[in-house]
Amino acid sequence: MAGILPPTAAVHRAYRLSTYHVSGLPVVRIGHRPRWCGQAPKEDIVLLSACNPGGRLYADGWNRRMMHALAQYLRDVPHALGEGRLGRWSEPLYAVQVPLARGLRLARLFRQNAVVVLHGARPARLVYLA
Repeated sequence: MAGILPPTAAVHRAYRLSTYHVSGLPVVRIGHRPRWCGQAPKEDIVLLSACNPGGRLYADGWNRRMMHALAQYLRDVPHALGEGRLGRWSEPLYAVQVPLARGLRLARLFRQNAVVVLHGARPARLVYLA
């Protein structure tokens, strides 16, 4: 897909070392089982962003506009704002309760390299789009 970079070892490592924070959800790490308070949801939860498409840095104002545009696509589905963090770096994201296929369509629309997927008590997984 044009504009989406294949993951390098450094990119893969950064995703795996990042923590993903959304109010109402446990802290998420790739490959780790979420520690749900109560029963895990049965629906997929997809963590996706509209910032820095294709893994390239964009201006803060541009990223804010793209996150606002993504929010418009999410009007009809349950979602919550959060962020991915690695050291001093952070990037906003949405936790969206949609089937994985719809989450991937949205990620492609906003030219993202990957999404994080939560499905019940399974470990969080990273799904690359390239």
